[in-house]
Amino acid sequence: MEDDPPPEFVDVIAAHERELRYEAVRLVGGDPVGQEIYQDLLVDLAAHWRRLCWWGRLTHSDAPGLYLRRRLLKRTAAWRDDQIYQVEVRVLRTPGGSPVPVSGPAASIALRKAAVIEGTARAGLRTLADAGVAWMHAWRQSQNRRVARLIIGSVILITTMVQYMSWLAGPGL
Repeated sequence: MEDDPPPEFVDVIAAHERELRYEAVRLVGGDPVGQEIYQDLLVDLAAHWRRLCWWGRLTHSDAPGLYLRRRLLKRTAAWRDDQIYQVEVRVLRTPGGSPVPVSGPAASIALRKAAVIEGTARAGLRTLADAGVAWMHAWRQSQNRRVARLIIGSVILITTMVQYMSWLAGPGL
């Protein structure tokens, strides 16, 4: 993994950020742990980024977006299972009925169009920070897994060598 998140990763986060933040908080009933679940989703996405990009190109679909939605449901279900008491979740809707407001009342037509037109949407500082933190956590996880694979492989190699040497030096002579 590179040190900085790729621009495509930041673009995917920018495209799904509002929806995921809102849904994470909504699914846990407004609990502040929703922000932690949101950040964990981004770490999961960063850990599987290459595979999801490849699959998205192959199927011409929004594979990262679908993955994020699946992981959101799994993470919130796991959070609910870990609770000692039953969790009451209230679904909050905006007056228009949409779960996430598209834009505020002061937004101009140009800003509304900029969110739709290709190449005009820009990632904010919060999005860049979230992407950077998620990418770094995923990088650390991959390094820890690499070290664990190296240790396990070394133990298996040494055990195999000891077994083979004891077999060679056995009672055959």
